[in-house]
Amino acid sequence: MRFNSEHGGNTLEAAQALGVAPESLRDFSANINPLGMPASLKRAITEQLGLAERYPDVEYRALHIRLAGHHGVLPEWVIAGNGETELIFSLVHYLAPEKAMLLTPGFAEYRRALTRAGCEIKDFALEEAKGWQPDESLLAALTPDLDCLFLCTPNNPTGLMPDKALLLKVAERCKAHQIALIIDEAFLDFMPEEQGMVPYLARYPQLYVLRSLTKFFAIPGLRLGYLLSADTQTVQKMRCQREPWTINAFAALAGEVMLDDYAYIEATYRWLQAEQPRLFRQLDALQGITVWPPAANYIFLRCDVSGLALQRALLEEHILIRHCKNYPGLDERYYRVAVRGEAENNLLLSALRKVLSGKGDAAG
Repeated sequence: MRFNSEHGGNTLEAAQALGVAPESLRDFSANINPLGMPASLKRAITEQLGLAERYPDVEYRALHIRLAGHHGVLPEWVIAGNGETELIFSLVHYLAPEKAMLLTPGFAEYRRALTRAGCEIKDFALEEAKGWQPDESLLAALTPDLDCLFLCTPNNPTGLMPDKALLLKVAERCKAHQIALIIDEAFLDFMPEEQGMVPYLARYPQLYVLRSLTKFFAIPGLRLGYLLSADTQTVQKMRCQREPWTINAFAALAGEVMLDDYAYIEATYRWLQAEQPRLFRQLDALQGITVWPPAANYIFLRCDVSGLALQRALLEEHILIRHCKNYPGLDERYYRVAVRGEAENNLLLSALRKVLSGKGDAAG
């Protein structure tokens, strides 16, 4: 059985490798809210199916106004996109950095976007001995020859949130050296007490905050993300240079209605408050793996059983997890699992107990 996906959520390829229907797999590889698409959005789409019969507003004015109101910023500070990844590539294309820094391990699309732009990349390695967290040595690494720094908060795949005081020091350092600071907050909505860097946009004009609605509101098939920055010149030029209608009408509608669905938002917080610590405690109690405390809705782990191909062994149990061997700085021992509902999490725990004890297909 051969299966090697560069991203989570590839149940089709995994099912084909196993020779089963995709619906038979439990997907822990994509960090999507298990509550599913909000019922309010399903109603809105059903009631407004006619949107498919006409072009969306090419400027997406209603969407930008709603997103700006949600964060208390000007609409001129916001640009929405067909998922956050589109905006990563668009921002790098516009900024055209010659030298950038990436923390490793980190989300692969930063590197792909910078490589496509012909940018030299300097890696700053996070160390397991330091808990996979950056420290003040990052400040010294931010030298004036850098044009750009990407940070993911919480980090993907480690699921850890950097210290806020350090983030503000990084922002000051980047401001002093005129380094574009791009903060990816794709999973921050799963942390209700955390505001992130949006409140600091006015203080740091070279700060660009990326957000995603895809994960929290479980709409990976629609895709919707956005960028916030007080650098209105860059935001406006990105709007002017982009291809028209990159956001479909129903994704734009989603951004206009979902943020008002407070019942869904509160239900998500109740689910995560219960299942995230429970799943972490249960995983931490297992012999044969090492886990790190999560900040959001996914958990980073290391398999300590020599020769055990954990993803493959769990796939035999019809459970798909995300391998992390394609992240720079990691190897085949590291994995990421999403936090799902109670019943699904119990299935994951049962399957892990089986394969870690050697009762499953543990061949490496």
